Amino acid sequence: MVIDLDKCTGCGACMVACAVENNCAVPPPEAADNRGLTWMRVQRADNGRDWPEHRAVAVPIPCQQCEHAPCIHVCPVTAVQLDTDTGIVGQVPQRCMGCRYCMAACPYHARYFNWWDPKWPEGMEQTLNPDVSPRMRGVAEKCNFCHGRLDRAREQAAAEGRPADEAVEYVPACVEACPHGAITFGDRQAEGSTVAELAKRPEAFRLLAALGTEPKVTYLSRDPWVRRVGLRRLDMVRGQCD
Repeated sequence: MVIDLDKCTGCGACMVACAVENNCAVPPPEAADNRGLTWMRVQRADNGRDWPEHRAVAVPIPCQQCEHAPCIHVCPVTAVQLDTDTGIVGQVPQRCMGCRYCMAACPYHARYFNWWDPKWPEGMEQTLNPDVSPRMRGVAEKCNFCHGRLDRAREQAAAEGRPADEAVEYVPACVEACPHGAITFGDRQAEGSTVAELAKRPEAFRLLAALGTEPKVTYLSRDPWVRRVGLRRLDMVRGQCD
C-alpha cells in the first residue's frame, strides 16, 4: 500500500469505510463521541509553530503489515500470523485471550482492543458485511487489508478459471473510499506495478524505518519536514511533532 500524504486532506472517509467493511462493533454513545473502533486512524501531526513556519500533515495509519512484526513475537497464543503468500499479518480472534501484548509491542499504535459486544441497533444487523465475521468482546483487532475482499476475489478468480494470484486485483475499502485517490494498493513484487513504481520515488519513505520492522505501507511526500519526522519520530503516529 502506498499513501500520498500530499493528497490526503484528513477527511476520514477511509476510517468510516474501514469500520463499515469490517463490521466493527461500536455502541451509538461511543460513536457519537467519536470514540468508535476502526482499524485505520487518520492522525494529524504539526510542528506547533506559527505561520509561515507552521507545518501540518494528516497521516492515515493502518496496520503496516510488517515483514518483521513485533506483535507476532510477543503473542503467547500465536493469534497473530504472517501469511507468507500475501505478506498480510493476520489476527485470529478465536485464539486471542485479550492480553494486549501485541498492542504494547506495536510501534505504530495500529492495534485496537474491542471493549464491546457485537451488537447493533435493531435492523442494522441487515447492513453487516456477510464476508467478515464480527469479533467477540475482549479481543485485539487490526487492519488486515480487507481480507474478506481478498477471499471474494480468490473465489471469483477460481470461478472464472483464472490463477489465484490474480486475486491481488482487489482493493481494500479505504482505497475505494478515498475521494482524492491518496491510497494505492497492489502487488509491490510485480514488475511494473503501480505500487512498485511509487515506492521507488525519491519522496517515498516508511514510518520509523530505523526500527527494522520492514513495513509494507509506503508514504509519499514532497515536504522534507514530513519525510524527516516520519522516518525518525514516534511522535508522528501520536500526532505531535516539533
